Amino acid sequence: MEQTKVPRTGEELNSSSLLAYLKKEVKDLPEGDLVITQFQAGHSNLTYLLQIGDYEAVLRRPPMGPVAKRAHDMARESTVMAALAPHLSIIPRPLHFCSDPSIIGAPFFLMERKQGIVLDTEFPSDLEPTKELGHTISTQMVDRLVDLHAIDYKKTKLVDFTRPEGFLERQVHGWIKRYHQAKTDDHKGLEELTAYLADSIPASKDTTVIHYDYKLNNAMFSKDGQQMVGLFDWEMTTVGDPLCDVGVALSYWIESNDPDLLKRGFGKPPVTVNDGFLTRRDWVSEYAKKSGREVENIEYYLTFAYFKLAVIAQQIYYRYHKGQTNDKRFQHFNHTVQALILHGRHTASTKL
Repeated sequence: MEQTKVPRTGEELNSSSLLAYLKKEVKDLPEGDLVITQFQAGHSNLTYLLQIGDYEAVLRRPPMGPVAKRAHDMARESTVMAALAPHLSIIPRPLHFCSDPSIIGAPFFLMERKQGIVLDTEFPSDLEPTKELGHTISTQMVDRLVDLHAIDYKKTKLVDFTRPEGFLERQVHGWIKRYHQAKTDDHKGLEELTAYLADSIPASKDTTVIHYDYKLNNAMFSKDGQQMVGLFDWEMTTVGDPLCDVGVALSYWIESNDPDLLKRGFGKPPVTVNDGFLTRRDWVSEYAKKSGREVENIEYYLTFAYFKLAVIAQQIYYRYHKGQTNDKRFQHFNHTVQALILHGRHTASTKL
């Protein structure tokens, strides 16, 4: 499965400026041409593979065009990864941070390249999608989230710039505010959903490191699919209620019998619709058993996660609507927003 391609039109990097910078900042950089390709997954920050001879590094930068204040903070993300990488081997080690926007138009950081496969909407042609493999991948996803939640954040630098007290309340009201700041269309059910979220916030029972964007295509697996070897996109990582992380993971975990608009809202359905993958109910049951945590009110956390997804899709659609990006993948995201709002309302009134 090809993971990188020629950068998308409008998302190319200034290779001459970047090469000159690398020659100045990277020790023992080999001579040769800089080859830049782009990882295709993701809809927010942009990620590129840099190659010069045997040298390889992954560059991460914000999306092109104007970005929301305090969003896409490359310094924060690289700091989070550096703080957590010693505790969990699947986290790529950050190598260098550049705050100078003159090099490629925005701050960026470099990190080590992990080797493996990223599973999104299909399996590689040389990997048979058996029921056993689906179950193994599912349990790996559960197990690594349990591992992440077991890190003692008080022994990391995250304790210096996170505020776990009142986390869920701030999150709920903050994401409602973000929706209205990016609003373009009137969506059916929006007022009812936001009223439910604001009026029904459960009391948090625990505080841990949370990835907050934990999904299959942010993970990398060994080529046989038996082990998770990498976990990416640490932009939203913070310290807070671990069930928020579980809710996010479940919101991305699509099942074969989900509504079509949910399955195809962000493109083709992920491989989790295949036989052998855990259902959301089984996923959260495994998490509860292995973490020892109670998962009552999980429907609230899943509903909030669907709303967060709706807001993220709305923010992306807003950029397309305003002409800040020409990426045609985003032109129908307003329909995705509506589907997620309606599915969130359904989840709020249904037991998992």
